[in-house]
Amino acid sequence: MEAPHYSAVIPVFNEQGNIEPLARGIKEALEPRGLPFEIIFVDDGSHDGTLEILRKLHMEDPRVRYIRLDTNCGQSTALWAGLKEARGRVIITMDGDLQNDPHDIPLLLDKIGPFDVATGWRKERKDPWLKRVSTKIANWVRDFVTMEQIRDTACGFKAFKRECLEAIIPFDGLHRFLPTLFRMRGFRVCEVPVPHYPRRYGRSKYNIRNRLLRGIMDMWGVRWLKKRRISYELEERSGCHEDSL
Repeated sequence: MEAPHYSAVIPVFNEQGNIEPLARGIKEALEPRGLPFEIIFVDDGSHDGTLEILRKLHMEDPRVRYIRLDTNCGQSTALWAGLKEARGRVIITMDGDLQNDPHDIPLLLDKIGPFDVATGWRKERKDPWLKRVSTKIANWVRDFVTMEQIRDTACGFKAFKRECLEAIIPFDGLHRFLPTLFRMRGFRVCEVPVPHYPRRYGRSKYNIRNRLLRGIMDMWGVRWLKKRRISYELEERSGCHEDSL
């Protein structure tokens, strides 16, 4: 199979109603671009019909790949496992709940080139009011603590160049801080307004406890990392050995 130019990585947990329209939408968004692609679903220990649907989709179209984790490990672990499987030069990530329409993928891809990373900004959220309010508070606190200005850092809808993977430090909660981690390594990040839709199938896996409390703990770790990172630029070099690190 031809090496893919694009890799779409989607962690899923009990999303049997969303997987087929999601895979179909990704194909419809990427096929007109005329470059090879792959779609990687990461089944994070689902106990509904998710795995059976993924097996069927792969048999019908080998471009749809999947891996299954042996237990429910959480979004960050599932995302990292999928990113390690990705072979594309440009990587697309999105959630499996169809609250972002895969047909909007070109909105992100059109920014890659001038920018290394395009991260979605859900300007008009279609979530319950409590989730919207808690997200606004979390984003404000996260920006304050991490010394960043990202309006929607937790949006899973992103596209970035493969080399950006070197900025990712695997830890539980990393999916909330990818724009900050990318910027820390000097990559150019832009925010792209993207439509947001109500969930049609399944139910949200998040609540105040696993969003807010864990996020507060993680953001202080990211702040520490940002303050303590090693950063320098060479002014002059006399020469170096080809095997030097």
